[in-house]
Amino acid sequence: MQTKFKKTYRFAIKSSLYITLFSTGLAAILLYFFLTFSWEFLIYFAVSVAAFSFFVIQYRVEHFIYRRVKKIYDDVSLLESSTFRTQPVTTDMATLMHEVKKFASDKKVEIEMLKVREEYRREFLGNVSHELKTPLFTVQGYLSTLLDGAMSDKTVRKKYLERAEKGVERLIHIVQDLDMISKLEVGDLNLDLTDFDIVKLIQEVFDLLEIEASKKDILLLFDMRYNKPIMVRADAEKIEQVVINLVMNSIKYGKDKGSTEVSVESLTDKKIIVRINDNGVGIEKQHVPRLFERFYRVDQSGSRDAGGSGLGLSIVKHIIEAHGEKIYVESQYGKGSEFSFTLEKAFA
Repeated sequence: MQTKFKKTYRFAIKSSLYITLFSTGLAAILLYFFLTFSWEFLIYFAVSVAAFSFFVIQYRVEHFIYRRVKKIYDDVSLLESSTFRTQPVTTDMATLMHEVKKFASDKKVEIEMLKVREEYRREFLGNVSHELKTPLFTVQGYLSTLLDGAMSDKTVRKKYLERAEKGVERLIHIVQDLDMISKLEVGDLNLDLTDFDIVKLIQEVFDLLEIEASKKDILLLFDMRYNKPIMVRADAEKIEQVVINLVMNSIKYGKDKGSTEVSVESLTDKKIIVRINDNGVGIEKQHVPRLFERFYRVDQSGSRDAGGSGLGLSIVKHIIEAHGEKIYVESQYGKGSEFSFTLEKAFA
């Protein structure tokens, strides 16, 4: 740590001035009453006292303050060596207070961030536990029932094994989704960028989810007829997963006899934007900022009736961001939602 001072002599000058005035006045009184009065003597006396007082006060005060300030720096350096390691020790109180306040402010922000992260960690672990516990207990229940004697009944055996298999499939789905998110977060998932027609891909998703949509009599459609291909450059398989997740969500939370409308628009010379609109239940404003968190559900009751792993939107966000693109959401409670994302145009 450096020990270079930032000299501030105001305190020493004022103090030595007060001492000099007092000493000079006292000397003048003594000379007046006991000796012959001399202005020359008073001037020499005042200058000498002022110089002596200044250096004594400056030296003493500076070293007195320095020892204490250095201790503050040493103590603070133990907490934040990266911030104070290269800073010179200063006896300027204004500078010191500014640095200490800045340090305290930074620590406060850091503590708040740690609290948020800790809360998120607790919530995440609780959600993971809940998501895994439900299918695990289901599988365990069916297998235990079979082992307790139900194996002899072929009808019951087949039904329970099929249900246990569904529970295992749900567990596998959750683990696969978590694995994908982990790879996306650390950049381990390589994207296979190709040029493809986004309109054709969306139509294929419509065909794939047509049966699911028909269960609620939901119409899947484009906002207009696209007569020409709209070529984009991205990982077709991953973008298909994005579209499937978003359209599937619109079906799950859409109202019966409703619709899901998809539009593809030119955003800039290099970008297009895909919009997926539904006229479903919509999302309350307080939930929108957290929609893309892992396992976050708008329904806080913990109901899993809608199915899914709770990771779909988080995966969507990570895939889009892995492409260097943006995803947006707008929703009006009771009227529906719009999810949109950008993609790069393909150029020959």
